[in-house]
Amino acid sequence: MTIHSAVIQKLLSTNAHLSRRNVTHHFKIYTYGSRNAMSIIDSDRTLICLRNACDFIGNLVRQKGRFLFVNTNPLFDEIVEQMTTRIGCGKDTSWKLGGFLTNSSSPKKFRSRNKKLHLGAIQPPDCIVIMDSERKSSVIHEASRLQIPIVGLVDSSMPLETFKDITYPIPANDSVEFVYLFCNLITKTFLLEQKKLAAAMGSSAIKTETGDELQQKLGSSKNVVSVIPYESLAQTSDDTLDTKELLNKLAVVKIISGFGKAMGVNDPKSCMEVTDGVTYLDLVVNQLENINSKHGCNIPLILMNTLQIQDTMMKVVEKHDKKSVDIQTMFQNQKYSARRADDDDDEGYHLEDREVFLSLKTSGTLDALLSQGKEYILVLRSDNLASVLDPKIINHVIENRIQCCLEVTPNVHYDSSEKSTSQEEKVQLSEIADLPSKESMEKYKLIDTRSLWLNLKSLKKIVDSGILTEKHAGDNERLADGTRLSSTIKLFDRVLAINVPQSRFLPLTETSDLLLVQSDLYTHSEGILVRNTDRKNPANPHIVLGPEFKKLDDFQSRFKSIPSIIELDSLRVMGDVWFGADIILKGKVIIVARPGMRLEIPDGTVLQNKVIRELKDIQEES
Repeated sequence: MTIHSAVIQKLLSTNAHLSRRNVTHHFKIYTYGSRNAMSIIDSDRTLICLRNACDFIGNLVRQKGRFLFVNTNPLFDEIVEQMTTRIGCGKDTSWKLGGFLTNSSSPKKFRSRNKKLHLGAIQPPDCIVIMDSERKSSVIHEASRLQIPIVGLVDSSMPLETFKDITYPIPANDSVEFVYLFCNLITKTFLLEQKKLAAAMGSSAIKTETGDELQQKLGSSKNVVSVIPYESLAQTSDDTLDTKELLNKLAVVKIISGFGKAMGVNDPKSCMEVTDGVTYLDLVVNQLENINSKHGCNIPLILMNTLQIQDTMMKVVEKHDKKSVDIQTMFQNQKYSARRADDDDDEGYHLEDREVFLSLKTSGTLDALLSQGKEYILVLRSDNLASVLDPKIINHVIENRIQCCLEVTPNVHYDSSEKSTSQEEKVQLSEIADLPSKESMEKYKLIDTRSLWLNLKSLKKIVDSGILTEKHAGDNERLADGTRLSSTIKLFDRVLAINVPQSRFLPLTETSDLLLVQSDLYTHSEGILVRNTDRKNPANPHIVLGPEFKKLDDFQSRFKSIPSIIELDSLRVMGDVWFGADIILKGKVIIVARPGMRLEIPDGTVLQNKVIRELKDIQEES
């Protein structure tokens, strides 16, 4: 019997796998199925979450953190008391009335039966461990507001509002046997770390690598990254078994964060129809389905979303339920988030890499993927409609043991006398634009397509180090124009950037991007946007639409059909302009309606290198 089997058998003996009859949607990721109308908790998931919680507790013990153990179930009193006594935590049965942590000036004592808590220190704790989370929702909500990490037992009946505030949830049946096992693990974690700490105190410092040591890496020579051309990548093996084995090491994580509020849409942009009734998420799922079917592999898709869009994501999962793609959902841990995804001031908000990495850890997804034999993840951090899961890239990354790989593309607006090269080159990270504004595009040599390939073991090492939980550690550097340069990228030892073709970068930010995708310039096949080969110019047309086209409904109503733009270089439209059907645009076209005038472009009109201000300008062209 293996160690893993023995541990699982121990969990089963505590009845940790027995859940309730009703299972909430957010808890289904922890369930294995049901039996006799009772849901069964996946013991592997419980084990992963236990390991994450003990790793976090051990890290805090090394840093001499303060703990608060909360229990209101009299059945657990003796177990918790034995644990706190053995690990050296003091006890205090006082409770400030009217507030758990914030009403510290109240002299009143909490008087009620069966209400006990155990304090490790009188200062605000660095971590709260709750044995009966369902009974202490008020404690959880207040600790969450104070940004205090919470470790707690959760079950299938816990409401989402409470569940999302628990930093390290442990899915299990709160039986006396399991609580005893949990407290025993905490005790052993404390004693082991305290022993290590006592041994290290002799040399006046802990020799293990801490966040401070990792932080020093940011000041080293990691501001330069090697960039290789996509054309230099080797082809994948012709052996189908080798390709299958290669792809089975991969998982895809799609970050759902950007909302379409600027276009008058409340749903995420990932769920907006972009072409022929297909959304961006549909393109991603269709692409994965084609790869899984073609190579016989299993590349799962993990949707990282927030509470506000959970219902929308469940509809996406149901829509593709019959496809050969394992679609999972997980919550972004908002405890580490600087802003919320529904912030009205920033509809284009994107999660920081730090938030993504921590969420993968705390949700148990990172350890779950490693236990499944996955070695790399492709993180799609924005709605790049032209993103492609390319086997050539994952093959190069694995063969060269790359820990972090960015996909970048040349910036057509970059003004430089340097000639493009087909060889490897060194580029400053400050020369790579990450979510740049249109006004600052010409400053950057390359553009980050927001597709990030990561080695899971390297990512786990960084997350376990604790540096990302430090306030200053994972923050992105803010450049003068507001562009974000991720400091977390520099935490990896082997970083590479691959210069992919410009056709692989088509971000969805405004309605002008929809005009490109919905025109004859692009078609889609097997989840991949295909560029029309009749267009000779490698760059897409530069399109600027006025505020009259800003909202999605207005954009759709002003076009009878999308014009042909294969030979278009640039288009600028301002004012009350309406387009007929079968219009062809070529060269540089400017259409500006005079104030108070409605300008309608007739059906079948061909405009080439023309400035249109009124209807007679169109007639003269004819």
